[in-house]
Amino acid sequence: MENRDYNIIVITGPTACGKTSLAVKLALAYGCGIISGDSRQVFSGMDIGTGKDLDEYSTPSGRVPYYLIDIASPLEDYSLYRYLDDFNNAFRDVNSRGLVPLLAGGSGLYIEAALKGFSLPGTPADSELRVSLETMTIEELEALLMKESPEVYARTDRSSKRRVIRGIEIARSAESPGHAERTLLPELVPLIICINMPRDELVARIDLRLDQRISQGLVAEVRRLLESGVPHEKMIKLGLEYRYAAMHIAGEITLEQMTAMLRNGIHRFAKRQMTWFRGMERRGLKIHWINGADAGRAAEIIESHRYSPQQV
Repeated sequence: MENRDYNIIVITGPTACGKTSLAVKLALAYGCGIISGDSRQVFSGMDIGTGKDLDEYSTPSGRVPYYLIDIASPLEDYSLYRYLDDFNNAFRDVNSRGLVPLLAGGSGLYIEAALKGFSLPGTPADSELRVSLETMTIEELEALLMKESPEVYARTDRSSKRRVIRGIEIARSAESPGHAERTLLPELVPLIICINMPRDELVARIDLRLDQRISQGLVAEVRRLLESGVPHEKMIKLGLEYRYAAMHIAGEITLEQMTAMLRNGIHRFAKRQMTWFRGMERRGLKIHWINGADAGRAAEIIESHRYSPQQV
């Protein structure tokens, strides 16, 4: 029989599907504090490219409290290990305020790691290994990671060579048992709601939002970050919008090329996100799928379950 209790609501789905607006509506209805599940929204000054949409948290009914947004400098290396520590602190704070924790975002690795309470080993970087692996294709690296450790493979964000190589480092580390270990706290019982929509509708939403972000000043935002001291190489590592905008600013590609590359890259990214979420189900997490950001259907799911707060 399905457990109908939960101590955290999760709203997730692919990029541009309406997660933030849905999360805010539910937070107002059920008294939630929203914890971001986005690996890039932790960085200050990266507002347009990461789609923080902070104005959505201010409503006529009051401001919805949010966590893990604008908590680090883009100059810092912010790891999943640090995110888990910050998530645990945020979860406890939401509980202590008598609010319902609501984790909202699209970074599947971060969300799954938080929900399962993974404690990642502090594996040091291996420069020699990285150099030796750099010439391999991402497909070859994924196959190697799968051979090294199927468990680390399943929990690694494989959207870039850098992240797959990091997974191989963790899998090979003598300090690592080859898989993430469970921590004792918090013991989460999630109610996961994932937004799904037809591919053509999602692609149209992605393209519209990209046009809006460019018109809102995406390139200017990246230029400000570069002028503030964030190295070009770091911008390349920060993901699609920042990579291609930085390349455009450097004169490597035209604005038209940047836009086309971003469209294609974000389309592929959304597909990888959905693959990750379906994998979460195979790895034991129950997911309630809804068609579009349907607040009414999400409310029905929540009200068919019972909130049992975590004792912290």
